[in-house]
Amino acid sequence: MSLSKITIVGCGYVGMSLAALLARHCNVLVLDTDEDRVRRVNAGMSTVADAGIEQYLARENLNLAATTKPLQAYESADVVIVATPTNYDSDTNRFDTSSVDGVVQGVLAANQQALIVIKSTVPVGYTRSLQQHYGSKNIIFSPEFLREGQALEDNLYPSRIIVGNESERSSEFCALLQRGALAKDVETLFMPSTEAEAVKLFANTYLAMRVSFFNELDSYALTQNLDTRQIIEGVCLDQRIGQDYNNPSFGYGGYCLPKDTKQLLANYEAVPQTLIQAIVSSNATRKDFVAEQILDKKPSVVGFYGLAMKEGSDNFRFSAIQGIMKRVKARGIDVIIFEPALQEEVFFGSKVLRDLGEFKAQADVIVTNRGAGQLSDVSEKLFTRDIFGSN
Repeated sequence: MSLSKITIVGCGYVGMSLAALLARHCNVLVLDTDEDRVRRVNAGMSTVADAGIEQYLARENLNLAATTKPLQAYESADVVIVATPTNYDSDTNRFDTSSVDGVVQGVLAANQQALIVIKSTVPVGYTRSLQQHYGSKNIIFSPEFLREGQALEDNLYPSRIIVGNESERSSEFCALLQRGALAKDVETLFMPSTEAEAVKLFANTYLAMRVSFFNELDSYALTQNLDTRQIIEGVCLDQRIGQDYNNPSFGYGGYCLPKDTKQLLANYEAVPQTLIQAIVSSNATRKDFVAEQILDKKPSVVGFYGLAMKEGSDNFRFSAIQGIMKRVKARGIDVIIFEPALQEEVFFGSKVLRDLGEFKAQADVIVTNRGAGQLSDVSEKLFTRDIFGSN
């Protein structure tokens, strides 16, 4: 196989899971600006909280190293995979793709022969604009479909593999992903990078829509004093609806869904729509509703247990529970936090407690997005919309 030297730029969930996947059969070099992350990779450790990645690094014989030096990473690479963050910029109404722009420019300056594969989520049409700007078909887009805390699992057993078809080496890159996967006969699609970009945004917006639907079902049930679980179970027995992604929460959050839905909405600028806007708006409506439910209990102190979106994740970015916390604090209620992963003594002006017993004693209401066995002895204080005990 001609593509044997792989550089991955960025070692978050996407980069780290791809590095583990590909380093069994290829020489993989990870490039990151964070020296501590580079040190961890070179010590055989994961940079993200993902049990699958941690176990894989410990038991597999991987050809994996890391560096902070771009030229070292680019000059001899056959493939450069871009997995840098693209946060949504509310001022420009689009993703901030400056990190991707910088990588592409750096790679082409150092190595004109490398295939550049963008894994970062980007606006629809972005990759085509790079191809036209640089006059190169060797810049392609290949979306990732990963869950936080299960990123490697989703690469080893992918739901599908989608690769931009502009480059003559697209099929070779696809073969790398297929070879690394443990699943056999994975559904594989080649399509223009623009369509692949749209697949990513529409898939995540559909998931956000489904989360929003069951959250609004739960809001209705709470308001009407109905049993949310019974309604959901009855609805989801329809095979066309199914049992997945139906557990109520405080809203969709995490790194992907909030920004991807906003970017898709921005792409609809000249296209008539109402549904996409409603999906974006519904998340704020749900958080407003949940906050009012908590405030109706007339607490003096509200304790927030866990700030990550999902169990097994260390990602606090854009977690829905933080939106609830901000709304409660805005009403003058004292807030305390229990989150073992936090190193700070204070988080956004609220005290972080290290002792769980003290946390339980001080809080009048304990808010958690997902249930926890450690809170079973204070169930009378607990506020959660976790119906099924799953992420």
